[in-house]
Amino acid sequence: MKVYLPLGDFPNYVNALNFCGAEICREHPEDCDALLLPGGGDIDPKLYGQENRGSEGIKEERDRLEAEAFRIFAERGRPIFGVCRGAQMVNVMLGGTLHQDIPGHRQEGNDELRHGSRTVDPLLISLYGERFIVNSTHHQSIDRLGEGLRAVQWAEDGTIEAIRHDTLPIFAVQWHPERHHEPIEGWKLFEALFK
Repeated sequence: MKVYLPLGDFPNYVNALNFCGAEICREHPEDCDALLLPGGGDIDPKLYGQENRGSEGIKEERDRLEAEAFRIFAERGRPIFGVCRGAQMVNVMLGGTLHQDIPGHRQEGNDELRHGSRTVDPLLISLYGERFIVNSTHHQSIDRLGEGLRAVQWAEDGTIEAIRHDTLPIFAVQWHPERHHEPIEGWKLFEALFK
């Protein structure tokens, strides 16, 4: 499978995609089989009709390129997988909104914060069980869900940790499977979605 990974140097994502045998595409998204929207800085709040109330690291060119790629893959009914910022982009592209600054989900410094979660999603249950630990390195999260999306995983405080589209092959997680504390365990999700 050819997976479009727009922009940037993402070694953890490259390792995960290599693990599942996917070919990485950097150009011509219309010729690729699936889209991966990776983590990173915050999305410009203008895209979901809000003023900036705590968003950081905004890159308008990245927002534009990812929005364009999302439209191409969604219109063609091709798989889209979002991670962290990517999950937020999926939600925004379908008309949803974000909490711009939430407490307790980002550790300062090099340590990675982890917390429990629960899921009702059959794929996640088959890989990790109904309750499992996820990493947490974000300060924004999904607020109002976009059209056709449903929450399928939650942190202990109720923060949405995964979403799935009702009819399109769109799946996204707020946590980072590409840098799971046991890498192969996290990479299993990439394998299930892209192999």
